[in-house]
Amino acid sequence: MAHIAIHLVVTDPDHAAAWYAEALGARETNRITLPGGRTLTVDLLLGDTVLAVAAEMPALGMRSPAALGGTSAAFHLPVLDVDAAWARALKAGATVFEPVHDAFWGERTGQVLDPFGHRWALDQRIRDVPHDEIVSRAAELFSGSATA
Repeated sequence: MAHIAIHLVVTDPDHAAAWYAEALGARETNRITLPGGRTLTVDLLLGDTVLAVAAEMPALGMRSPAALGGTSAAFHLPVLDVDAAWARALKAGATVFEPVHDAFWGERTGQVLDPFGHRWALDQRIRDVPHDEIVSRAAELFSGSATA
């Protein structure tokens, strides 16, 4: 078992499992189907991370980002080629949250919203940046003294 396994609540776990496989390269490892054919959960492997997608169950407090009006988390997925991963995610139906750009901390990165409302950052390491440079640049950006 992974140190942290992610359990995402979605409106349609069958559609979500197919989407994560197509767009992000996840591989299905297990599925629980209830009597009557309704899918309860689909377990996926995304790299070395266990990703489970489960159907909404409002009576149990399990609601999708759409039901909650958004998500407060972003999942970061390291990729070898961020531009190719970005194109694949958009082609599969993701929407742009933050365009791909070269970030001051040394990654080429961009964020998308998947069709189920979860936010994914696709990250490609492009250079090593000393910690003090990252701290200095972050202070500039978030103090309002820099524009990019």
